[in-house]
Amino acid sequence: MARICAFHPKPLWYCALCPYGFALSDIFREIDEELRRDSVAQLWKKYGIYVIGLAVLIVVATAAVVGWRTYQDRQREAQGGEYAAALDLARQGKDADAAAAFASLAQKADAGRAVLARFEEAASKINSGDAPGAIAVYDQLAGDNSVDGAFRDTATILSARYTLDKGDPKTAIAKLQPLTAPTNAWRGLALELTALAEFKSGDKAKAQKDFDALGKDTTAPQAVRQRATAMAEALAP
Repeated sequence: MARICAFHPKPLWYCALCPYGFALSDIFREIDEELRRDSVAQLWKKYGIYVIGLAVLIVVATAAVVGWRTYQDRQREAQGGEYAAALDLARQGKDADAAAAFASLAQKADAGRAVLARFEEAASKINSGDAPGAIAVYDQLAGDNSVDGAFRDTATILSARYTLDKGDPKTAIAKLQPLTAPTNAWRGLALELTALAEFKSGDKAKAQKDFDALGKDTTAPQAVRQRATAMAEALAP
């Protein structure tokens, strides 16, 4: 009968192949691990520089994003300070200076604050007696497709209003025409200003008719309807 190895329940002929008490499977496992280590080393040698480069790129990109956000925050803080300073000028009655400050801010502020600055610039120009300058600002806003539609329509209404005050009713009517569409939020006020412009242009009959129709328009705001009804009655023959 074959003698048994003291380390493994195997015949001694088998144990002779592993005299230190390790089975052949252990040797194969070690060889496999060595091969794996060699493969990893070869892979690292081949691609390690790219891995390091990617890691550096991620760090740099993260730092850039954080830096950019910090810069933007500081810019917004600075713009907020400039906006407040321009408002103070307007409150002090320094309208020309306020208009200049708002115009300067509008050139460098973020989109939202730039739009508000342009509206404030136009208002300051009106208060300083520069109606043509204000109308020009409103017209620029109205024609700027990067500005939200609601702000563009607001600028159109204000431009038409001051154009009418300046004594140019026909131009005011032309500006208001797109806003008289049934779906436009400014339709009621646009129709009211249109009728007023017709009256100022000398077309009293057309103005009376349009005021009367507007007074009966249930889709128009109540205040607009009341004013239109009063004007229609005042212009009635």
